Amino acid sequence: MSIAAKFEIEYLQYLDAEGNQVRDDLPAFAKDLDHMVELYKLMMSTRVFDAKSVALQRTGKLGTYASCLGHEAAHVGIGSAMKPEDVFAPSYREYGAQLYRGVQPREVYMYWGGDERGNDYQKEPARHDFAWSVPIATQCLHAAGSALAFKIRNEKRVAVCTIGDGGSSKGDFYGAINITGAQNLPMVAVIVNNQWAISVPRKIQSGAPTLAQKGIAAGLFSIQVDGNDIIAVRKAMEDALDRARNGQGGSVLELVTYRLSDHTTADDARRYRGEQEVKDAWAKEPMKRLRAWLVAKNVWDDAKEEAWKAECDEWMDNEVNAYLETKTQPVTAMFDYTFAEVPADLAKQRDLALSLDKKAH
Repeated sequence: MSIAAKFEIEYLQYLDAEGNQVRDDLPAFAKDLDHMVELYKLMMSTRVFDAKSVALQRTGKLGTYASCLGHEAAHVGIGSAMKPEDVFAPSYREYGAQLYRGVQPREVYMYWGGDERGNDYQKEPARHDFAWSVPIATQCLHAAGSALAFKIRNEKRVAVCTIGDGGSSKGDFYGAINITGAQNLPMVAVIVNNQWAISVPRKIQSGAPTLAQKGIAAGLFSIQVDGNDIIAVRKAMEDALDRARNGQGGSVLELVTYRLSDHTTADDARRYRGEQEVKDAWAKEPMKRLRAWLVAKNVWDDAKEEAWKAECDEWMDNEVNAYLETKTQPVTAMFDYTFAEVPADLAKQRDLALSLDKKAH
């Protein structure tokens, strides 16, 4: 019998659930303990930010919010591996990566509070990244288009997109990775497999043993990574970015993690998943394992943890206040930035809305 092709999917992990190091070949960045402490601090900042975000929504100061609880290693690992000149096309949950690249919490709050100005990131390098994408998987095509532009311009830049396990079933995702393979584009597609596509479990989302192997069909390098291990995530991302930057093609990374929260604040995950499953996932969460590793290296302790939490709380209070003090846009803004030239029917609606607004005030 002739074999047309064979493939295998590597699984990458450096730290187990207890924070024990399971490999001796640590990448260079992980040997810099001061840098690893900074990554842990950003993971903690992201978790404090997330808790504050949920609290804002519950008190009516924010619209529906998508929590990132449990994704800290995946997101910070992605963001910290990228270079400033690279471009990030996120979905709607990758706050850790975006905070690393300069997005401010107040901008996240503006967006989820219904103000599109939150998408107008003010700091570099986030300023040239894409806005949040709520339509599932469309951001993958945006990344592929950016990667094509980089290739045409002969720029050593890489486009990175993120997608959930459920989103990786969408045609937009397949189209993006297919053109990346066919045209040898500098793109890295990251599947953040948090086990649940809202209420649809991974086990019925795809019959494939891994989601990473979807990249094989597109001719891309593909790997499955422990998404709760920031060292593994960062290493896999660095390797993928280097290959893409040097003309060696794109990659598909599957980061296996778990969504510890509800899908969004409009969801109640207790209706479709068991309490024991979530309890088991908490035992494997990313903050716990990295903290244990840093403590064992004598570079982190309870006193440093409490001091940093206090700084995070102060930072978040300032960001929340900045958000709450932001003046709302005029009612005409919904008309002014949709078309270059406002159509006649919308112009009439704009005038009506303006007159009603003046009467209300």
